[in-house]
Amino acid sequence: MKVMFDRVALIGIGLIGSSISHGCRRGGLAGSIVGSARTPATVETAMRLGLIEQGFVTAAEAVEDADLVILCTPVGLCGPIAKEIARSLKPGAILTDVGSVKASIVKDVSPHVPQGVHFVPGHPIAGTEQSGPEAGFAELFDGRWCILTPEPHTDAAAVEKLKKFWEALGSKVEIMTPEHHDLVLAITSHVPHLIAYNIVNTAAHLERVTDSEVIKFSAGGFRDFTRIAASDPIMWRDVFLNNKEAVLDMLGRFTEDLTMLQRAIRFGDGETLHRLFTEARAIRRNIIQAGQDIAAPDFGRTKGPAPATPPSAKRK
Repeated sequence: MKVMFDRVALIGIGLIGSSISHGCRRGGLAGSIVGSARTPATVETAMRLGLIEQGFVTAAEAVEDADLVILCTPVGLCGPIAKEIARSLKPGAILTDVGSVKASIVKDVSPHVPQGVHFVPGHPIAGTEQSGPEAGFAELFDGRWCILTPEPHTDAAAVEKLKKFWEALGSKVEIMTPEHHDLVLAITSHVPHLIAYNIVNTAAHLERVTDSEVIKFSAGGFRDFTRIAASDPIMWRDVFLNNKEAVLDMLGRFTEDLTMLQRAIRFGDGETLHRLFTEARAIRRNIIQAGQDIAAPDFGRTKGPAPATPPSAKRK
């Protein structure tokens, strides 16, 4: 694989940013990788791990002369960062992001994008409950989907180049509108996370069950909810604040379906319970058949961080 971008700037070097770095170096996609983060400690860790060749205190410094700029920060920070870096972006550069909400990012970022810079919002649907620069690994995107939501007037060549970039990282790419993306992700990702946070807190606050019992007797179902609920609280706070309408819409649908289950249990309607559980089980099988998970008991989550090779060593 030839170099696709001479200089890639990662604004934010957590799980996704560090995994992009690993993937770029695995495929030789970047001539150099630089970055910035909110804390000097994160920048130092990223340098130590060889995730970036240069680390900067400000995002504006990091994006200078970059051909590809990727905002890997919580959704709520994308607008302010776009404003900060606007004057430093190189003409012809591609600006993208990895946020799991798209309509609000388009609204917040687009006004700050200079003429000649191509803004192509993106969302790799991949991740773990881990965070930080040490959490990343090159295989994170392999076989997963990445959704791009460019505006109609966006340069087609820039969209195609970013599409090829994500494919080179291992992803399958789909293009859709920001609004449709947010509706789809509300039910496939956002509401499940909200339910996970809520059920874990409910269990923790039950007066008739002690904290030690909740932990000691965690069966598979509750244990998996706690895995989801271990995700970055700042990131998910911003997701819900920025995808409010779609999440509330899906929560309404979910509440209606939950009421149906409640009635079936109350009135001993075993036929309805069996039908609904069978339909849900089929969805799980379809997810496995689509290659988005495996049937192993560990749910395919045994991969750990790949050893880091400094970008400079990669080119030798």
